[in-house]
Amino acid sequence: MTTPLRVLIHGASGRMGQALLRLAAENEHLAVVAAVTRRSPAARVVDGVAYFAAGELAGVPAFDVAIDFSLPEGFDPILALCVERNAALVSGTTGLSEAQRSALQAASEGIAVVWASNFSLGVAVLAELVERAAAALQGWDCDIVESHHVHKQDAPSGTALTLGQGAELGGATPRYASLRAGDIVGEHLVQFTGLGERVELTHRATNRDIFVRGALHAAQRLVARKPGLYRVRDLLD
Repeated sequence: MTTPLRVLIHGASGRMGQALLRLAAENEHLAVVAAVTRRSPAARVVDGVAYFAAGELAGVPAFDVAIDFSLPEGFDPILALCVERNAALVSGTTGLSEAQRSALQAASEGIAVVWASNFSLGVAVLAELVERAAAALQGWDCDIVESHHVHKQDAPSGTALTLGQGAELGGATPRYASLRAGDIVGEHLVQFTGLGERVELTHRATNRDIFVRGALHAAQRLVARKPGLYRVRDLLD
């Protein structure tokens, strides 16, 4: 039997962190060796997983890949630890500064790294389709409409902006519209409109676990890669 991949979960007390712990426990190819929380943990071991406070990061056991869904102020220490331990990093922490993005790029010269605003595998495929459509439909209008729950504050969403970057790479100039309503997990529509015809590319998320499964998928494939800064779409196969 193949030795399970040793995973460190950084930001374990958050919603994504809790979901990562739950779904990783169901995967026989993964072994969570440490869970790191912002504050001191109430218990040192939970369901066989060792817990550490953020200030104790240097004392975590050996790991192959860290999965980080924390806050910008916690990003620098986990990035530095991955560089020090020569471990891969999967990060979905948003709100990074330009300096932190530069540090991520520099770290990718020595370790394998993937950062994404959305780890849905479907969205990764959508981004590729958007770029291809934009390149093929030169001169068409491009509109991106994103819908989320009423508690989401940023607009356009990070995913919409990522899709917009794909459109720009294909030569389009995207326009954005945002809707905040009810408990919508996340919907993204990319519309290309020409004279007498329209192409619509849509992704709808109905369960937040898709983002967790995508991050775990990325982690399993990233560890075998050479140092570099990867996209989720680079790790689909």
